[in-house]
Amino acid sequence: MAQKSKIRIGDKVPYFTLKDQNGTNFSIENLVHKKNMVIYFYPKDDTPGCTKEACSFRDEFEDFKDLDTVIIGISGDGVASHKEFEKKYNLPFILLADTKKEVQKLFGVPKSALGLIPGRVTYVVNKEGTVIYIFNSLRKAKEHIKKAKEALQNNIRKH
Repeated sequence: MAQKSKIRIGDKVPYFTLKDQNGTNFSIENLVHKKNMVIYFYPKDDTPGCTKEACSFRDEFEDFKDLDTVIIGISGDGVASHKEFEKKYNLPFILLADTKKEVQKLFGVPKSALGLIPGRVTYVVNKEGTVIYIFNSLRKAKEHIKKAKEALQNNIRKH
């Protein structure tokens, strides 16, 4: 079944509020016009590919900080699961609980083959709130970090 809307490059990032790993409401709106954002959707906490991706974002965290960028990971897992995931791997960024999959639908994140696993998609958003890059690959978890960094560096060079 095709999804009604799908975020594309050039679109404004939709505003949403979800609970973070500390149970606090986090609103994307508070970052627009202040920070670049890497919003990455991933299937599940503490699974091999998702752990590899999260740890790669962790390992490159200072580079993203230098690019004035906030990293936001989103999955359907709950607050408690995110807190455990954060603690276990010492993740220094925001994890949001999209337990009703509403934000995944808002962005039009596709499911994997057979529709059993939520997709792995990374959106790079500039300070104006415009989506400047999208990378969709369930298998290449670590590639998301490289592609996001390149998109941010290219955006900075243009401005």
